[in-house]
Amino acid sequence: MTHTVRRALISVSDKTGITELARALAAQGVAILSTGGTAKLLADAGIAVTEVSAHTGFPEMLDGRVKTLHPTIHGGLLARREVPAHMQALSEHGIATIDLLVVNLYPFEATVARADCTLEDAIENIDIGGPAMVRSAAKNWRGVGVLTNASQYEGALAEIRERGGLSDDTRFALAVAAFNAISNYDGAISDYLSSLQPDGSRGEFPAQANGRFVKLQDLRYGENPHQRAAFYRDLHPAPGSLVTAKQLQGKELSYNNIADADAAWECVKSFDTPACVIVKHANPCGVALGSNAADAYARAFRTDPTSAFGGIIAFNREVDGDAARAVSKQFIEVLIAPSYTDEARQVLSAKANARVLEIALAEVRTTGSDWQRGRNAQDVKRVGSGLLIQSADNREMTLAELKVVTRLHPTEAQLRDLLFAWRVAKYVKSNAIVFCGDGATLGVGAGQMSRIDSARIASIKAANAGLTLAGSVVASDAFFPFRDGLDVVAEAGATAVIQPGGSVRDDEVIAAADERGIAMVVTGVRHFRH
Repeated sequence: MTHTVRRALISVSDKTGITELARALAAQGVAILSTGGTAKLLADAGIAVTEVSAHTGFPEMLDGRVKTLHPTIHGGLLARREVPAHMQALSEHGIATIDLLVVNLYPFEATVARADCTLEDAIENIDIGGPAMVRSAAKNWRGVGVLTNASQYEGALAEIRERGGLSDDTRFALAVAAFNAISNYDGAISDYLSSLQPDGSRGEFPAQANGRFVKLQDLRYGENPHQRAAFYRDLHPAPGSLVTAKQLQGKELSYNNIADADAAWECVKSFDTPACVIVKHANPCGVALGSNAADAYARAFRTDPTSAFGGIIAFNREVDGDAARAVSKQFIEVLIAPSYTDEARQVLSAKANARVLEIALAEVRTTGSDWQRGRNAQDVKRVGSGLLIQSADNREMTLAELKVVTRLHPTEAQLRDLLFAWRVAKYVKSNAIVFCGDGATLGVGAGQMSRIDSARIASIKAANAGLTLAGSVVASDAFFPFRDGLDVVAEAGATAVIQPGGSVRDDEVIAAADERGIAMVVTGVRHFRH
């Protein structure tokens, strides 16, 4: 059913597109009510408008805090058109129905995002009348349409022009969007206020955490076929994050595709020079730098060709025809890059089932906040009936921070490889051991209960791929608890090691490195990834 829109109330903080909307509504014969600055804007634009204070017969007061909190407004929004008693009550009290509400709220989130925001600033930007009207209109969706975002204006106008009003389906969808907007608004207020500390500063972890996520798609199933799943994004996603991806071709992404793609993308975008990362079951099985995408891929692939079969491949540079032909030689689940040449797109089109994703790298890659750099500020893990929330592991290491603890000092080439290995190790499940050489992984040991087993597996992986570890460097995501792990990597051929240090047996491990003629640097930083 369509209810004719005869009267609209417009009261917006964000004036984007509002003059055009009001003018179009007026052209359809819709009477316009408005408040304060919005009413002045519309009047100045030559649009006939009645101020709410004239409509209610009650002036705005308390610096505009009280203007729409009035029975004439909420009666016009809440009255059920199909209930005779409601319509009789409106008639008795001279209240006109309001058929369309256009409201967006005070910019609370933008206000509290400012570094100089005070508590007083935040409080003054908590909207009261706006949410009250939105709730009234959304509750009475069978008779009232409610627009809470400028992106809704064009579609609503087209329907009003065609039908004179909005359909039941449209009004219900708008009501759902309105309640979601109010929920997010209240969540932002709760997040801010419950994060305030006694000294007025903001704590990293609020007393109440209000997760606000938007569903992107339902998934065929979860980690296993008997599990149900859906994919959500943050209300305000970071630029250059996986949720901003555009799928160019291929089958629907699965739960495991998304999890592995995120691991690959987060790793590859951490490098400033051309790089390729191949992930299998959430762990990098090959990572390399190169002169271009094709070169980086070839060097990453040789680390573990067996595991790379059916893997996730990510580049931090445009994929050209050469790179596309190289990856097309094997079975791939997902391919990710910032862009693709036309030739690459043509080559990849032959692999119709391969999921090809395009993700624009964040514009600010080496400076700015974590959000600006496309990185999560926090990590969240579900446990029982609760959550573990922590700041994300975004710690980066520089050459100046490395501390040499052995008699032998690493060469400049070894230092570059040590930092490369350390960066890769951050994305490998603990216990992580990563052998590298010349800007490429040579063997990766991941997810073992014993660090010495991870070291052995990394050596076996390299041998299976026909790669020598002689002269390699190795990264360990956490300290060596005993010298036996150091002995394994030394016997495999490593000549330099990077590790956090901090074990009660550090002296024993360092002595073992000196004994074997290995250079060792410690970071003082651990990279557990469970």
